[in-house]
Amino acid sequence: MDFEAIKKAAAGYEKDMAKFLRDLVRIPGESSGEGDKLNRAKEEMEKLGFDKVEIDKQGNLLGYMGTGKRLIAFDGHMDTVAIGEIKNWTFDPYEGYENDTEIGGRGTSDQEGGIVSAVYGAKIMKDLGLLNDEYTVLVTATVQEEDCDGLCWQYIIKEDGIRPEFVVSTEPTDGGIYRGQRGRMEIRVDVKGVSSHGSAPERGDNAIYKMADILNDVRALNNNGCTESTAVIGLEKMLHEKWNPEHWQEARFLGRGTVTTSQIYFSSPSRCAVADGCSVSLDRRMTAGETWESCLEEIRQLPAVKKYGEDVVVSMYDYDRPSYTGLVYPIECYFPTWVIPEDHEVTKALMEVHHNLYGEKRQGPDTQIKMREARPLLDKWTFSTNGVSIMGRNGIPCIGFGPGAEDQAHAPNEISWKEDLVRCAAVYAALPTVYTNNTK
Repeated sequence: MDFEAIKKAAAGYEKDMAKFLRDLVRIPGESSGEGDKLNRAKEEMEKLGFDKVEIDKQGNLLGYMGTGKRLIAFDGHMDTVAIGEIKNWTFDPYEGYENDTEIGGRGTSDQEGGIVSAVYGAKIMKDLGLLNDEYTVLVTATVQEEDCDGLCWQYIIKEDGIRPEFVVSTEPTDGGIYRGQRGRMEIRVDVKGVSSHGSAPERGDNAIYKMADILNDVRALNNNGCTESTAVIGLEKMLHEKWNPEHWQEARFLGRGTVTTSQIYFSSPSRCAVADGCSVSLDRRMTAGETWESCLEEIRQLPAVKKYGEDVVVSMYDYDRPSYTGLVYPIECYFPTWVIPEDHEVTKALMEVHHNLYGEKRQGPDTQIKMREARPLLDKWTFSTNGVSIMGRNGIPCIGFGPGAEDQAHAPNEISWKEDLVRCAAVYAALPTVYTNNTK
């Protein structure tokens, strides 16, 4: 394979990729409102000569290049989060900006830049004659990831009947190759009380006070260690062989789980009454060896939860928001941990491609390179991705390599870098051939 030719071809598309990304940024598209963005991406795929381009009933854009027997996919989600407080932005988040090295705007790193690089990576495969009867490439621009990561791929796999041999997530990786992430789930705790007049609180049963006891235990679950004698053993226990004999090494790679209270609600007849209900949402991040069942049971076994018995209900949220096409595809708010082994054929192929194109260290712009080179090339995400469904729920190998930076996700003044777009397009163009050659 002529890796220099691939690098040259990718560099030749820098201006086209920058224009495409800026066009996407100019179109607002939060979860369930991505339709116009996807139509713009569909136009780009058709212009570049994709062999088949379609939008499924959920609204996911599916672009195919080639007609080979093995399907390899590159995924990026099209939706963005909202812009937040506009005063925190120094430029228009939808008009964005461009200079010699950067492109600014909502969605540049998280994560429309990845879609741009994947589309042009497939174009380079076609330009250089890399496509053959061994593989077909699928580039997906997916919906509702910010609302419910992985929902789109659950639909693609289960309803569209599409099951690639592996998937590259194009979420931002700061120049690294990422082989996993912690999972997450959204837990709800409801506490019942009995109201009374505020002048005689002893006649009632204050649900907020009960919840206060429970929240102290939740905080202890997150903060406590696992070696001292405490009523609540901390989540760091999953990093130790004693508590997690099958998965403790993967847990140390991904990092320990966490739990925090993210929302609180109450019910009360008035401001002059004892609260008769209180509910909280818990954001639970899971490491290897933890499941939704184990996480729910962990909350149910907290001393304060057991103390209040039947007055406490611990459950998991469901998601049923319609997509921009109007389709509703309900699912539990459970996003499993996943990790692909270091010696997996997909991992080895992506590392080989990076070695041949860019060497053994992370690459990046001058403003980022010192931070990037200090980190291992093979690493993991801090946040969650569509991999929770691709590999976490469905066992399809998934690995990450994408333009932009994790710390730009959901932040004001979001930016990405042109050289990241070019580098990722080159890596994507080379990967299917290297992988299929290695696994014939």
